[in-house]
Amino acid sequence: MRDRKSFFKKLAGVVSPEEKDVEDTDSENAEMKTWIEEEGAEGELTVDVYETASNIIVKTIVAGVKKENLEISLSRDMVTIKGKREMEEEIDDGDYFHKELYWGSFSRTILLPQEVDIEKAEATENQGLLTIKLPKIDKGRQTKLRIKSL
Repeated sequence: MRDRKSFFKKLAGVVSPEEKDVEDTDSENAEMKTWIEEEGAEGELTVDVYETASNIIVKTIVAGVKKENLEISLSRDMVTIKGKREMEEEIDDGDYFHKELYWGSFSRTILLPQEVDIEKAEATENQGLLTIKLPKIDKGRQTKLRIKSL
């Protein structure tokens, strides 16, 4: 059984030299059409994840996605982004010269390198760029606890 290509490889049309020798153009087009039309198939978002002194930042492109079709789920060590990009007009496949954009459901789960404070997390979208700011929990921080008399 042949390994399935990742969403990014399918989207970008990346084919290794070994695969190129085995497949001809007709089978590549048939495979592309198949993965696009798979019922329940979900795309995977590309993300940038980095840290500052006090935050973990997650950035991804969500251009063309309405806010009501976007969902972000957080836990202390994981973030999941789910959504759906809907095509607003129906175009006959025969009218396309080139078809590369991804339409449909997508998701991405990212395991975070350290725990975050989910109560103080923020998400903003600007010109199709979603930025999620996740404040780190400072496990080294200490405080003195006052004792109350009963």
